[in-house]
Amino acid sequence: MNITEISINRPSLIIVLFSVLVLLGYIGFTNLSYELMPDFNQPVVVIKTVYPGASPEEVESSVSKTVEDALSNLEGVDFIVTKSLPNASVVIANLKYGTDVNKTMQDAQRYIDNVSKDLPDEVYSPEMSSVSPNDLPIISVSAVSNLPATEFYQRLKDDYLPQLQQLKGVAEITILGGEEREIQVKVDRAKMQLNKVSLLQIVEAIKRSGLDLPAGKVESDQVSSSVRLTGKFENIEAIKNVQIAMPMPGSPIYVRDVANVVDGIKEPTSISRYNGKNGIGLLIKKQGDANAVDVSGLIEEKFEEIEQKNKESGIDFTITDNSTDNTIEAVNSVVVDLILAVLLVSLVMLLFLRSLRNSLIVLIAIPTSLVTAFAVMWLLGYTLNLMTLLAMSLIIGILVDDATVVLENIQRHLDMKKEKRVAALDGRMEIGFSALSITLVDVVVFVPILGSSSYIYSD
Repeated sequence: MNITEISINRPSLIIVLFSVLVLLGYIGFTNLSYELMPDFNQPVVVIKTVYPGASPEEVESSVSKTVEDALSNLEGVDFIVTKSLPNASVVIANLKYGTDVNKTMQDAQRYIDNVSKDLPDEVYSPEMSSVSPNDLPIISVSAVSNLPATEFYQRLKDDYLPQLQQLKGVAEITILGGEEREIQVKVDRAKMQLNKVSLLQIVEAIKRSGLDLPAGKVESDQVSSSVRLTGKFENIEAIKNVQIAMPMPGSPIYVRDVANVVDGIKEPTSISRYNGKNGIGLLIKKQGDANAVDVSGLIEEKFEEIEQKNKESGIDFTITDNSTDNTIEAVNSVVVDLILAVLLVSLVMLLFLRSLRNSLIVLIAIPTSLVTAFAVMWLLGYTLNLMTLLAMSLIIGILVDDATVVLENIQRHLDMKKEKRVAALDGRMEIGFSALSITLVDVVVFVPILGSSSYIYSD
């Protein structure tokens, strides 16, 4: 007894089976992660070594070749690209697909440590990092406020960002632009020479006076209390009154005697501007296994919550770029294609076969078959991305072809006045091989493409 006979003779079993599959498909769909593209990008490890004052030729002979030779035996390396620049060497190790980046970086760090002694003394310690397109931010934000620039920056850094970082799936937030408060001690060289103090003395004096550390504890028969030495500066005047030295008894030298202390702004290293208005830019990255669409939704809700609680400050978060928009549009497009395909096939069945039953069968069979595919995708660890959605669109066409051919042949047997069960069995068995051939034609076309793609990505 084949599956067709089982379906005809025991319809309740098939209904229960497909109900379970649809349930699993729904669970799989709700748990699938959203990505714009699948993770087929080649992992890369970058080693940057700074050699101050060196020419590219010297960097090449003294640093680049040494580092490149150390990485030549690294397991999982596909090819290495070396760039010798003025004052710096950059070695890019492109890894093979499927290589464990974390383990490779540990091995690479060990190899680099072994050859560090062969590098010139003036060379800084090599810096290693991994690069992946999946590390790109999913949301870019421009934040503005009516508050003073320094106050808004500090509140954003101390209050709002911790709230965002606590959201599920948020990995890292980078701040661009803004004005960060900085207490600046501007030393007057002439006054410093006049009072015979060095810059090192000024720095050490301020450091000693700004200590905040535990100093033991005081115990009695009843209580035990911790003692802490608190010396943090509370205002600028406290810094000005720090004693640097006392060259003569009764003649101390203070910071105010050799420097001007101001409440200033840290020198900016980046500028964020949106629609001609300066603000603070935020680049938000998600965790590797997080659902980008869900993370984006949580972030937008948190922004609205913060804006509502700080209306008097005029705080406004504008999302300038959201990479999940394209993913959502792609998903919606596939859903629309599915609905159109099912409706059009049902309409064709109704017009040409003049059978409302066949139209209803299509309305149920095709969506049911597609939904069950989500369960398999979930179990295999796939994501909803442009490639998998493209495959779903292709499946719609295959299902439409098979459904049309099989139902038309069953209808032909019904027109021959056969009993319904017999017509269904004969129609399916008669056309089964042809329907399978139609499907295998698509398989034959796309399997070579899959093989060539695997070859390109793995070699």
